[in-house]
Amino acid sequence: MFRMNWRRVLILFAIVFIGSQIIGSFFFYGLAVKRGPKEFLQNNADLEVSDEAMNQFLNGDWIDWVNAQEFETVTMTSRDGLKLSGYYLPAAEPTDKLVILTHGYLGHAKQMGLYGQYYYKELGYNIFMPNARGHGKSEGDYYGFGWPDRLDLIDWTNLLVNKLGDETKVVYHGLSMGAATVLMASGEEELPIQVQAIIADSPYQSVYQLFSYQMRRMFHLPAFPLLDSTSALTKIRAGYSFKEANALNAVKKTPVPILYIHGESDTFVPTEMTRHLVRATASDADLLLVPGANHGEAFVLAKDDYKKKIEAFLKRFIQ
Repeated sequence: MFRMNWRRVLILFAIVFIGSQIIGSFFFYGLAVKRGPKEFLQNNADLEVSDEAMNQFLNGDWIDWVNAQEFETVTMTSRDGLKLSGYYLPAAEPTDKLVILTHGYLGHAKQMGLYGQYYYKELGYNIFMPNARGHGKSEGDYYGFGWPDRLDLIDWTNLLVNKLGDETKVVYHGLSMGAATVLMASGEEELPIQVQAIIADSPYQSVYQLFSYQMRRMFHLPAFPLLDSTSALTKIRAGYSFKEANALNAVKKTPVPILYIHGESDTFVPTEMTRHLVRATASDADLLLVPGANHGEAFVLAKDDYKKKIEAFLKRFIQ
């Protein structure tokens, strides 16, 4: 009888444990991966930015510039059947240089006009700003955190090269999730040869590491086993796992030179992640760290240094 009771207790414990993992997986999938509002990020101290940065994000002259441009809306069907959208603007003077600007989590294409204005007005580039799947006017009921998006980016690049010509010189410039996207694309064998330089602002090493950090910080929970079960659910529902969505593995085999940028006060995506990426990068790698900058603030708070670093980097690799 005693042994039977223990057996029942163990069975009950296993049922409760498995049930809690299933419920928790659906909860965290809905919280972070499923498309929709993310209330848990509101009033998140790790996303607080300076008044200067907030004013620039909400009221900067780049917004008027974006609204004044006659962008060409470009659409594409992804490999898995999603209709994706983006915005193309040819340079004021003919050029063979193109920058593709990839936005962050919960953002949308035209928010990258903050950087697009710089590339267009000061560097004379053609610019393209795609909406990632699940964002803006692109279809998709989940967020890819860069992994399925890396193939979308490659397909966008091929589409634009076909439009502009094989001699096009392409720069990728991504912010946060967009930075992870360009890094993940950088290790693909099918990456177009026209991609000659990459700028990654505030990237993370992998989705698993990012979520592990944020689960500890926001919910005081260990990554295992809940993050692993959520990853398995994401594999079923969205087609990718958190561990395979890995920028670190990609840059270990990339041939494309990469400029990394990160705020030294970033508590949403720790600066140390970029340091690991720099050390692992197989190609030419450079780094700009911006003291006092939180997540995504570097361009606003250190604009002159940011521009000088980009221009020196592009001068080396884009002729």
